[in-house]
Amino acid sequence: VKIEQNYSEPVVYVSNASRAVGVAQSLLNPELKPAFVARIDKEYEVARDQHARKQPRSRPVSLAHARANRQQLDWVNYQPPKPREPGVQTFENVPVSVLRPYIDWTPFFLSWELAGKYPRILEDEIIGEEATKLFADANAMLDKLERDGSVRCAGVIGLFPANAVGDSIEVYSDESRSEVKKVLHHLRQQSEKQGFPNYCLADYVAPKESGKPDWIGAFAVTGGIGEEAIANAYKADHDDYNAILIQAVCDRLAEAFAEYLHEQVRKVHWGYAPDEALSNEELIRENYRGIRPAPGYPACPEHTEKGSIWELLAVEQAIGMQLTESYAMWPGAAVSGWYFSHPESKYFAVAQIQQDQVEDYAARKGMTLAEAERWLGPNLN
Repeated sequence: VKIEQNYSEPVVYVSNASRAVGVAQSLLNPELKPAFVARIDKEYEVARDQHARKQPRSRPVSLAHARANRQQLDWVNYQPPKPREPGVQTFENVPVSVLRPYIDWTPFFLSWELAGKYPRILEDEIIGEEATKLFADANAMLDKLERDGSVRCAGVIGLFPANAVGDSIEVYSDESRSEVKKVLHHLRQQSEKQGFPNYCLADYVAPKESGKPDWIGAFAVTGGIGEEAIANAYKADHDDYNAILIQAVCDRLAEAFAEYLHEQVRKVHWGYAPDEALSNEELIRENYRGIRPAPGYPACPEHTEKGSIWELLAVEQAIGMQLTESYAMWPGAAVSGWYFSHPESKYFAVAQIQQDQVEDYAARKGMTLAEAERWLGPNLN
């Protein structure tokens, strides 16, 4: 809408990072680029026209109004589950064979610009043959990783005493709850709602004034320790296909690790769903109790909150995962986030927020207003 028409070279928007590989391939291939760029130009012309004619879907409200319309949960009759295994635990080398059954293959095919849901995509009349070949190559790569152990999958989780204070969550040093170890800061939806609350993740943790001792979890996992060296070796051998393939496979392993570990948390470590028995398809559909939102995603879009995860879990010391100065995770095949256990917790999008919430957030975070505006840029109205 604002950028593409102002550049002489193509500017391409991808709705998910997994789509970037196919787009980059189209742009780098001299035979594919002209048709691809022509199609993008046409699509974006239509997008600009539609945007110009679009009416706002809902009007903004004040932060006070949004907070008054918070989700009202029954904390009187609800007892938050206490973890069976509180504290921090490290998983230094989870076998690829354990994680493979948890892979969601649909995003893998999307990363190669093959649109279709797995496993039906393998039978698709148009792209089924190519998808089947790619699937076989990916599994051959996984077989290799299983055999030689050249990629290490490591993770760390923590389950901590916590209570909500407004739109923030206090994390305590121990069960006495006398010392605040860390404060997590969340954002609230700030548009007018008809029949729905203005959601905030802090609503899913028992308010401090309720007197109910609640808990929150944090996690960081990677499926790619060693992946960069393998990819570089393929590139040095002029094998770009396998260099991209190893990265795509490790991305899937990281997501599978997050799925596997969340299941273990629900059934064993937190233990609030010990009898859960879901298929991989049901896990992909999130048919379980609780959520695991990740900083940078719609429900908690501000990336610097990853820093709190790194501090609470001592992530870098435990498994070597790092945060860059822009709060990107390294290795790239990585996932981090929070665990919420409340049965009514759900995913949502904070979307656009107003100046009063930006100022409030800056004060809570100890940021200047300019810093807060920089990190909250995509959400500013």
